[in-house]
Amino acid sequence: MSRSPSILLVGEGNFSFSAALCRLPSEVRVTATCLQPQEEALRTVSLHMLYCALPFFLPGGKVLFEVDSTKLGECASLQGQLFDRVHFNFPHCGRKSGVKKNRQLLKDFFLSCVQVLAEDGEVHVSLCNGQGGTPADQPRRERHNSWQVVAMAAEAHLVLSDVRPFESDKYQSYKCTGYRSQDKGFHLENALLHVFTRSTPFSSPQVFKMEETVEGEKVQYNIPAELSEYTSRGFLTSDSVHPVKLVQDFLLEKLQEKWAVSMVTETLPVLLRAKQLHLYCPDIDHTLLYRIHICQKELSCEACTSTDELEGQARGPCAISKQADKVLSSKGVDGIRSLCFPDGDLKGETALYFLRPSLQMENKHIKGINLEQSGHWNGVTNLLCGISGLVFRNVPANPWALPVFHELLLTGVLPKKYEPVKVLEQTLGALLAPYGISMVTKQEELHVMAQPMGFIGKVLTNNINDVSLLSMTVSLNLDLLAVLMFSLPDWRLLWSRDPRFSQQFVIRPTPGTPFTAFSLFPELFSFDISFWTETAWEEKKFYALVRVASCGTVEHVKLIDKFSHPDLSQTSYCYRLIYHSHTHALSHTQALQFHKRLESLLSECLEVTIR
Repeated sequence: MSRSPSILLVGEGNFSFSAALCRLPSEVRVTATCLQPQEEALRTVSLHMLYCALPFFLPGGKVLFEVDSTKLGECASLQGQLFDRVHFNFPHCGRKSGVKKNRQLLKDFFLSCVQVLAEDGEVHVSLCNGQGGTPADQPRRERHNSWQVVAMAAEAHLVLSDVRPFESDKYQSYKCTGYRSQDKGFHLENALLHVFTRSTPFSSPQVFKMEETVEGEKVQYNIPAELSEYTSRGFLTSDSVHPVKLVQDFLLEKLQEKWAVSMVTETLPVLLRAKQLHLYCPDIDHTLLYRIHICQKELSCEACTSTDELEGQARGPCAISKQADKVLSSKGVDGIRSLCFPDGDLKGETALYFLRPSLQMENKHIKGINLEQSGHWNGVTNLLCGISGLVFRNVPANPWALPVFHELLLTGVLPKKYEPVKVLEQTLGALLAPYGISMVTKQEELHVMAQPMGFIGKVLTNNINDVSLLSMTVSLNLDLLAVLMFSLPDWRLLWSRDPRFSQQFVIRPTPGTPFTAFSLFPELFSFDISFWTETAWEEKKFYALVRVASCGTVEHVKLIDKFSHPDLSQTSYCYRLIYHSHTHALSHTQALQFHKRLESLLSECLEVTIR
């Protein structure tokens, strides 16, 4: 039999809320506390309130005095106890205290209450309308004039998971007091209850050594640290219920109403040689490529680990991981460089490898296009063969630039007379239109577009020797489609390790089912970074350091100033970074720590002078 929830009430001035809570039919174990000494508190409690408070003295109920809500971990009466819920109704510093003092009160309370909060517990904070400073307040105050409750909770690694009206009618005997240290109560009209939960901790960058077979040869290489969270997660396995897999299954099911579709299940390496790239993707933008350094037997790799240094769970074939901070501390500047820039000084054969930027070069692996043995559509043979997997793009940091995503590639040789491109345009158009996705013809190509991210995929056609047939290839970004079809606010949520994300997809919801955010109204923080450099500026390496230093919390980077000194061979750059996370509790303190780490990495790795 499950135990009754334990609830800690702090800041109870007259215990009327405590009494009202105990009179509800639910079974809870309540510990009610107030800041005042017992004699002083009892003088302010009416006989009626005392009578209502009698249930506390029954088994399971407690009343504690002289308990400071900002020092709960130091309270001897609470030592060794963890609570499922901690309540603080209408906190206030008293008298005409300004918003800064009340913000500090909230911050200190949050930092205190997590010391007595169960791992999966909740913190409930009731505030008058407008105080919280979230979009749930109507009208919403300007940020500087609010208590910034989300930002204060983030300092204790808590996220706002729910906001709902404070149900004053539910607690009929509740008489809040203390407005400006008077007996007068707070205005409860449109008051809001804010529910906070713990955030998962930030993950440090990992060092991975991967082994794959490329054209019959086994090779080992290091995954760049900035990509370590995005590799070998198994989102497209047959038993996966991840949203990218649900979207893929949804698309294939609908396309099979028009075509026979056969998916390749073979696991293909993500590493490829330069000659493969030039042969199968001659038009690829080389500025988007991740160059990879091969760890040959005769070479020593700074970031590679030995078998006796294994830590954590291996990801992928022969994957080895360890925390990046251990590399940084033990290897110094060379270790940092090898961690962030595994391409190193590429020379000879070791420079001729890349992480695949597209699945187009995998067309040679798509077997079985046999017009005589394929399915039939209106009496004509018709088959699409497909493959899906991770692709990597070395892109700048902006809200809809994905360094890694899952691509779905479909290809087929189809009869021209049945206008397969037109049929595909109509089929995908009708399928995706409800999610704000449209089909647009650009430069004789059919592009899949949506706002605000823009390009999502395309349809390519090529003529072949048989003039009656047409080769058609469809490429789709499954990650951006999942963002749109499940109403995700940020593509980075797809990579969240928070169980509250994955649990929403266990029941295999159909596309169109909106995602319920577990971190509401996350704060964003803006910091500028300026520096001088005497060498040729490599912006790609700057973005790699940004992602590593910030644990992926930088949402956008913008160059806002550039100046070349007329007398010295130096150039000054100034970038503005926006820190924002829908997956973790990102506080101002944490964002500033990330920013300071970035300054250190820039100085050590790229030899710039911070201004």
